[in-house]
Amino acid sequence: MRESSLAFAPAHVALRRTAAVVLGATLVAAAAQISIPLPGTPVPMTLQPLAVLLVGGLLGPGLGSSALILYLALGAAGLPVFTPYGVPGLARLLGPTGGYLLAYPVAAFAVGKLAPDSRRLGRLALAVLTGLLLIHLGGLAQLLILTGSGGLALRLGTLPFILGDLLKLGIAVLILKPTLTPLRARL
Repeated sequence: MRESSLAFAPAHVALRRTAAVVLGATLVAAAAQISIPLPGTPVPMTLQPLAVLLVGGLLGPGLGSSALILYLALGAAGLPVFTPYGVPGLARLLGPTGGYLLAYPVAAFAVGKLAPDSRRLGRLALAVLTGLLLIHLGGLAQLLILTGSGGLALRLGTLPFILGDLLKLGIAVLILKPTLTPLRARL
């Protein structure tokens, strides 16, 4: 059954998928609370990108991106789901971290689409790397708009995070490899 057929799914399947979307948004919100401000950049280091990659991989493209859209809607409405640093609500999406946040549904969709199962490790790693790159592209675009400088946007929004993001990539692959295929089969 296709993810887009949620309206036509039996009640227990629709309930399971709805719960998965809510749990995915909750995972990203919890990961946002683990946040470390870094000197010299308005972008804190968080576990959000790791959570986005996991949600996309585990839930697939449709449900994964839906979970991230729900997350953004909750944050835009003013619920405390974003990192504890920065302005609340919709204004967060317009600030220096807004580009990363807005890229989350796209990244989750890409990871879910590019990694339909976990049989091939190389494809799984490529899917996760693609998700990370999409998150950074979104963040860089917003920082470029705000700073007017590509070099400054890169120094503020990507360079401080390369090592941590490589670690997140490895962790995501290690978690998704044994869990992606069995979990998706149940959704």
